Amino acid sequence: MPKDQHNICHSKTFETLYQMYAKDIRRFIFFKTQDIDKAEDILQDTFIKLWDNCGKVNYDKAKSFLYTVATNTFLNTIKHEKVVQKHQQSMTSQLSNESPEFIMLEKEFMEKLERTINSLPEKQKEVFLLNRIEKKKYKEIAEQLGISVKAVEKRMHSALLVLREHIGNV
Repeated sequence: MPKDQHNICHSKTFETLYQMYAKDIRRFIFFKTQDIDKAEDILQDTFIKLWDNCGKVNYDKAKSFLYTVATNTFLNTIKHEKVVQKHQQSMTSQLSNESPEFIMLEKEFMEKLERTINSLPEKQKEVFLLNRIEKKKYKEIAEQLGISVKAVEKRMHSALLVLREHIGNV
């Protein structure tokens, strides 16, 4: 064989390697990504890297080089996607916490909640506030009010039914 046939920088040799390995590498990456477009992009990046390093890669090691580059490119893509996703989540949470619409909706919800709590019968309101605002347990509430734990449970249940009816799950 002429020396050029083992030189990856020779276009015919490079083309031969592409024809020999591209289909298998595409399948290999598709198996990992489950996205044919990503697999195709990674395949192209892999062969570009081979071309960029054609003088450094031994012809006999080309297959190993291609699979290593494809795997590393895939892993870098995943890392990059996680960084982008994390950034988007932080931006979304910042925007939603600061947007005027969010503040207005939160204010309206709090006003509706306050009105609904104030509309509860006095005994239900008392139990609800002791449990949800003062974080007291049913047993403590029962002792404080001089009633049974069952009575506290019944009042709390009734209060929650009213709140759910007017507001949704609380």
